[in-house]
Amino acid sequence: GYFKGDVYIDGEVTVKSGPMTVGSLTIEENIQVGGHIQLKGDMRMKGDIYLAHADVAEDFDIAGVGQAQPGTVMVFGSEGALQSSESAYDKRVAGVISGAGDYKPGMVLDKRETSDNRQPVALMGKVFCNVDAQFGAIEVGDLLTTSPTPGHAMKVTDATKAFGTVIGKALRAFTGGCGQIPILVSLQ
Repeated sequence: GYFKGDVYIDGEVTVKSGPMTVGSLTIEENIQVGGHIQLKGDMRMKGDIYLAHADVAEDFDIAGVGQAQPGTVMVFGSEGALQSSESAYDKRVAGVISGAGDYKPGMVLDKRETSDNRQPVALMGKVFCNVDAQFGAIEVGDLLTTSPTPGHAMKVTDATKAFGTVIGKALRAFTGGCGQIPILVSLQ
């Protein structure tokens, strides 16, 4: 239908197919969306945004064939694509592959359709991370850096090497071997 002037609806509005174009829309209650929302232009908010998941990630090209496992510590490679970390105190550290354990990305930046191998890498927030405690037992609050164990983090034990190589802070203790723990990603 076509309406000229104000229209008031006291109930639900359902659009099942086709686009819906609105010049200006004020909503004073909740909106539930079962699909995607695509915005073309700015979005301005006067309030809080709540996201159900735990980290802010960005999609990066991943070097090599296949997917890196969630929790893998990643570093920048020579061509700009990310690869699994392989050395201690690596200043090329970029973040951790998002999606391990109970934590999924709350926001993913630079998401796009491509044939390249891209994955979300947590840049801040909580994420499960591969760790190796053979270089020192990890306690809550310990700073973490890249480990010689591929794709793993370890406790910072040499503060002189830590600057520029810190991935984040441990949110759970880990005393021996390799495993995953939640960390707060805060690249430093």
